[in-house]
Amino acid sequence: MAAHYQARYHWWFRFNRPLIHFQRTLRKAEYYESCRKDILGRIYLTVLKFKLMKLSTNLGFTIPRHVFGPGLSIAHWGSLVVHPDVRVGKNCRVHSAVNIGVFDGKCPTIGNNVYIGPGAKIFGGITIGDNVTIGANAVVNQNVPSNVTVAGVPAKIVSEKDSSKLVMKAYEKALALELTPERGLA
Repeated sequence: MAAHYQARYHWWFRFNRPLIHFQRTLRKAEYYESCRKDILGRIYLTVLKFKLMKLSTNLGFTIPRHVFGPGLSIAHWGSLVVHPDVRVGKNCRVHSAVNIGVFDGKCPTIGNNVYIGPGAKIFGGITIGDNVTIGANAVVNQNVPSNVTVAGVPAKIVSEKDSSKLVMKAYEKALALELTPERGLA
C-alpha cells in the first residue's frame, strides 16, 4: 500500500485503482496459501485464486504467488510475465512489458530495491544485485553487481548510480505519509 502512497485500502479501490486491488488480492492469496490450513481458509483461497486469475487477465499480468518480496510496486497496466521459479527481493518497481523468465531450466534471482524499466527482458540463471536500475528495453542475461545501472541489448553497465532515486522504500513512503503501525501500516 505504501508503495502506491496509500495509507489504507478502501473498498472503492477495486473500481478506480485496479493495480492496488490486484496487489492486495495477490498478498491475500499468498497469506491464505501459506498460513491458513483450515477448511474455511482453503475455500477462501480457492475464491481468491479465481479472483486473481480474473484480475490478471484484465490487467495483462502473469505474476505467480510467492515470487515478489514486500514492497512490490507495479507502475502500469500491460504485459507483465514472471516465471513461478523467479525470486525477487524487497521494494521492486516494475513497469509494463517486462518479461522475467527461464533459460536452460534456470531462473533469475533479483535483489532488493531494483527498478525494472519498461520492456526489460531478464532471463537465465543469473543474479541481479541490490539497488540496481535496469533500463528500458534492456535484455539482461548475465549477472549484474549491486549499485549499478544497466541498459542495452545485451545489457551492460552504463553508470555506477544505484536505484535509490527511482525506488523509494515502502517504509520511507510510510514516513512521508506520517503513518505509524498504530494507524494501519505494519
